[in-house]
Amino acid sequence: MATTYFSSLGSFSRLPNSSNFTKTCSPSSPSTLVQRQIVCRDSSIDLSTSSVPALRGKDYGKTKMKFPDYTETQSGLQYKDLRVGSGPTPKIGETVVVDWDGYTIGYYGRIFEARNKTKGGSFEGDDKDFFKFRVGSQEVIPAFEEAITGMALGGIRRIIVPPELGYPDYDYNKKGPRPTTFSGQRALSFVLRNQGLIDKTLLFDIELLKIIPK
Repeated sequence: MATTYFSSLGSFSRLPNSSNFTKTCSPSSPSTLVQRQIVCRDSSIDLSTSSVPALRGKDYGKTKMKFPDYTETQSGLQYKDLRVGSGPTPKIGETVVVDWDGYTIGYYGRIFEARNKTKGGSFEGDDKDFFKFRVGSQEVIPAFEEAITGMALGGIRRIIVPPELGYPDYDYNKKGPRPTTFSGQRALSFVLRNQGLIDKTLLFDIELLKIIPK
C-alpha cells in the first residue's frame, strides 16, 4: 500500500521499500489561490474560510454580535445591569424620567448622546431637561421600552440594540430617544441612513431617575 504525504505543494505517494515519490495531486493555479483549495484526484481539501468556524457565515458590517456576559431576551435585545435599582418598577401608563448615553457600537463606537451632561436646570423640581416618556405609549424605540419595564428605580442598564429594535425606517425623528445636540444628531444620522455595509447596532446606557404615577 502506498503511503501518502501532504505538503504545501500537493500530495505525494511512495510505494513500500521505494524512495521514489509520485505526485498525485497539485494545488490550484495561482489565479485561484484566493480560494485556497487543493483539488486532488478523488477528493478535495478545502482550506477556504468557510471551513473555519470563527469565520463561517461572517458578513462583515451586518452581523449580530452576541456577548456572553449579557442576557438576551426573546426579542433579541441584549442587556446587562451596571447598577441594580432598589426602588419600584415602572408600570404601563406611568411616566419615567431617564438619563441616557447612546453609542454607534457597530461603527467605531461613536457617542451621540452623553449621560450626566450639563442640564439647563437642577433635577429637583425641574426635570424638563431629562428625557421622559409614558410607558406603553410607543413613544420610544422597542428596545428602550423593553429595557425600562424591567428596571427598578435608581438602576442603570446597558442594552445592545439590533436594527429591528431600533429607530423605525432608520429615522430618529419618528421615535425617541433623540440626540439633543447637533453633533449627536449628525453622528447617529450618518450611521442610520448610510446605505453601505455599516453595522447599525446601537448601545444605550439608561439610568432610571424618577417614576411619575399616572
